[in-house]
Amino acid sequence: MLDVSDVSRPRPLVVAHRGASEEFPEHTLPAYRAAGRDGADGIECDVRLTADHHLVCVHDRRVDRTSDGTGVVSTLELARLEGLDWASWMSPRGDPEAPDADPERGHLLTLRRLLDTLVRAGEEQLTLIETKHPTRHGKDVEKVLVQVLRSFELGEGDVPGRLRVRVMSFSRRALRTMQEYAPRIPLVLLLESGMPSLTADGSLPPGVGAVGLPVKAVRKKPKLVRRFHRQGHHVYVYTVDLDEDVDRCLDAGVDVIITNRPRAVIDRLEVIR
Repeated sequence: MLDVSDVSRPRPLVVAHRGASEEFPEHTLPAYRAAGRDGADGIECDVRLTADHHLVCVHDRRVDRTSDGTGVVSTLELARLEGLDWASWMSPRGDPEAPDADPERGHLLTLRRLLDTLVRAGEEQLTLIETKHPTRHGKDVEKVLVQVLRSFELGEGDVPGRLRVRVMSFSRRALRTMQEYAPRIPLVLLLESGMPSLTADGSLPPGVGAVGLPVKAVRKKPKLVRRFHRQGHHVYVYTVDLDEDVDRCLDAGVDVIITNRPRAVIDRLEVIR
C-alpha cells in the first residue's frame, strides 16, 4: 500500500505530470497508460469545466496549444471539444508518416474516462487533480468535481483498495470550496515561485495538509521543505525533470516528485539511493 504520509519510506513518490507527457501528448490515455507501465506511483491531471458542465483534462484556458482547434474551454461544449485532435501538435516518435497505432492518442480525455480507467486497474494510485482558476464557472468546478468523485466512491478520503485522491489548486478559494463540499478529501495548496509571506514559516491555511512547491523554490531554498515538515505538512514539488533536481529533492526530503519523465526519475532515484 502506498502511503504518502510515511516520510520514512526509501524514496519520494513519483507522480506523472499530465501522464508521461514527455513521451506522449499530455492528458491523453496513452500518456497515463505509459505512466503506469513506467512504474509511476501516481498521476496528475488538470481539469476545466466545459460550457455544458463536463470536466475535461485540459491544462490551458484555451485549446489552441494542445489541439487543432481554437477557443476557450469554458465556452465550448463537450461535443465540440471531442471533435478536435489533441495529439497532432506532438509528433509521434519514429516515422512521422507511420499510421497511428493507438486510436486513443488524439482523443479528448474527460475526468470520468480517466477515473474509470484508473479505478478498473484496481490500484491505490496517488491521483492528483488540479482545478484551474480563475474561470467563469467559479465554484461549479469544485461542485461538479465532487459529484464525479462520489460517483466513483472517491469522495470520502482515502479508502483501502481505492485511488488516493488529492485535490490541488493555486486558488485558496477553490480549496475552501472543496472543504465545504467534501471535507474528507486531502488538499494541496500550489505555490508559484514568489513565495507569499503566509508560508514563510511553513504554515498553510486551515484544513490544507500539503504544499506544492515549484522546483525553483527547492533550488533556491531547500530548507523550505523542513519548515513545512515541521508544521506537519507534506511537500510536493513540480515539475522535476532534470537529474540534478531529482538529487535536490531527495536531499531535501520531499514527499512527492511530479515529473513529465516518470521512468527517468524512477531510474535516477534508484541510482542515487
